[in-house]
Amino acid sequence: MAIAKAERLMNLALCLLGTRRPLSKRELRGSIEAYLEAGSDDSFNRMFERDKDDLRELGLVIATVENLEGETGYLARRDSNRLPAITLDAEEAAALGLAAKVWQQARLAGAASGALQKLRAAGMPEAEDSYEAHHSALEPRIPVHEAAFEPLMLACRDRRPVVFDYRKANAARPGQRHVEPWTLECWRGHWYLAGWDRDRRAERVFRLSRITGRVRSRAGSFTAPVPDVVTVRETVETWAGETATRSARIRLRTGCGYPLRSRAQSIRELGEGWDELEIPYGHGLDAWLVEFGPDVVVLEPADLRADVVERLRAVAKG
Repeated sequence: MAIAKAERLMNLALCLLGTRRPLSKRELRGSIEAYLEAGSDDSFNRMFERDKDDLRELGLVIATVENLEGETGYLARRDSNRLPAITLDAEEAAALGLAAKVWQQARLAGAASGALQKLRAAGMPEAEDSYEAHHSALEPRIPVHEAAFEPLMLACRDRRPVVFDYRKANAARPGQRHVEPWTLECWRGHWYLAGWDRDRRAERVFRLSRITGRVRSRAGSFTAPVPDVVTVRETVETWAGETATRSARIRLRTGCGYPLRSRAQSIRELGEGWDELEIPYGHGLDAWLVEFGPDVVVLEPADLRADVVERLRAVAKG
């Protein structure tokens, strides 16, 4: 329904912008397929009036003109609907240039680069960036390797529910998740999606690298309100033990697990290629430790060790 209306509005706007003389309702009805399919004159009139009001609300200036026969016609004069010249100061130009550089791997990179070239052709000032001149080898990047990133980004923008298969760290097989996506955020080199899990009727955070298969869009609107502020990072940090009040002791192979070492409260060399670490222990630490495979052995507490062993067994079963 939304796509059909958008197409109808676009066709009406093109008709009104593409004419040199006012077009009557009769002429517009004969030119736009959706209007031809209207069941009656009353239904067409109601549809046309709504569409005309929607276009005006979107900013299109539609003139109403009466001809010599007393028939009302409509047109959108180009001089009344021309956008003003784009004017950017140096700081705004620098911000746009930085944004265009950030997208290096997603398909948005081409669009960002093309948009930047058009703005420069229109007179956008070149930003004086001493940082770039002296440190061109260091560039801001947002790495995007997951195929799920772009469809999820569009779904977040358009507020469209999605369905995808998601494999938890301790699951042998992926399970289907029905999600109302809110926002995406990159944390410690990994992308996460925050949204409303319809099946669990609760807020959830999903790591994009664990989404398998294709992300499918679903019709309909959101059933849960979108928070004003979605704290993806805080949620992920809690799951990873960032706000933990307990500690865990693990053995870590020498030369491995640098993210664990950076968070360790203490490190003791054991010899024979192993070190002992004391690290913060919070919800989700077991899933993180599993990612290091045979390079990590949990010593205590016992419940954490049991959780890690259970997850490793599930992964081994495939």
